[in-house]
Amino acid sequence: MEARTKNRDSWLAAAFSALAEGGVEKVRVELLAKALKVTKGSFYWHFRDRTDLMNALLDSWKQGRIAAIKEQTRLDGREPTRQLHDLLALYGGNNPRGMAIELAVRDWARRAPEAEGVVAEVDRERLRCVGDLFAALGLPPDQAFARAYLFYAFAFGQGLLARQSAAERAEAVQAICGAVLVPVPVPGGPAG
Repeated sequence: MEARTKNRDSWLAAAFSALAEGGVEKVRVELLAKALKVTKGSFYWHFRDRTDLMNALLDSWKQGRIAAIKEQTRLDGREPTRQLHDLLALYGGNNPRGMAIELAVRDWARRAPEAEGVVAEVDRERLRCVGDLFAALGLPPDQAFARAYLFYAFAFGQGLLARQSAAERAEAVQAICGAVLVPVPVPGGPAG
């Protein structure tokens, strides 16, 4: 009964680990089976083939990222500026595995249309949710989108920069908050 010793989620978790460690090329049935200490038969109990696994991996990533951004941008009585600041601090935090998965999926999307479509869908939802926070501050839709875009350019772009200490990351987040989260002028209100 070894085929049932690992469930589908175990295989997906191992696939995410492989993706974080070495990109899509490291997501191989043989390597995953070895990491899970099972035979390939266990894999075929849960997936038709590697393509089925890769599609499940993309779907899991998409569902997780969309659920996360909806949760992270829900106001629940909080001020939009505070929520944006907290979100930026969250993305500026120390989550090397999460950033490695994000970058690996984005690299995958550069070469595979199925991944490209999933990344585009996640990006649209992220930009919509963050744009809604900027809109809640009174920005018109085009400006809310522009700030949301800059917000994400920083959030993911910082992962490409040289490693920083926690203090340096916190300082960068504060500087970006000052630039991106500046008070929004109200049309017809006092000039600021």
